Amino acid sequence: MVHPKRPRYLDSPFTPRIVKFASKAQAFVYRTTGGRVGGQWRLKSAFRKPVPILLLEHTGRKSGRKFTTPLAYVRQAEDIVVAASQGGAAENPQWYRNLRAHPEARVQIGTEYVAVVARVAEASERTDLWSMLVTAYSGFADYQSWTDREIPVVVLEQDRRSDPKS
Repeated sequence: MVHPKRPRYLDSPFTPRIVKFASKAQAFVYRTTGGRVGGQWRLKSAFRKPVPILLLEHTGRKSGRKFTTPLAYVRQAEDIVVAASQGGAAENPQWYRNLRAHPEARVQIGTEYVAVVARVAEASERTDLWSMLVTAYSGFADYQSWTDREIPVVVLEQDRRSDPKS
């Protein structure tokens, strides 16, 4: 069911295709330029205050294939924090479901690669982390108002067990 506050155009059957194409294009440009192009989100509330973007490399929970997803992020000490917002859609994004099944992943920030282990923020820390995300990009507050699900906050902790270049 579509939430009454969610803009109808976001639920067009063409929107997922457009988003998938744009994400692949952004990931390609990001990798090619080391994040100089595509490394910041500058739409909506981020026009004047850009939000940094990372590339999340994750493993498909069913296929076992590698996928790359560009995501806005904030830092909390050594950790990287992202929101599984999917534009306020009724369901969690595929990358989130993949991380739940395979929490070991890799992020690219600029030209740096970091092996990470994903976990969902605990209730005791979620409020502060969500506030940080909304401060960085107020669009997250809009997304939350467009869905009945609580948007998960994911903490990407550096995985010191493995070589990030692998």
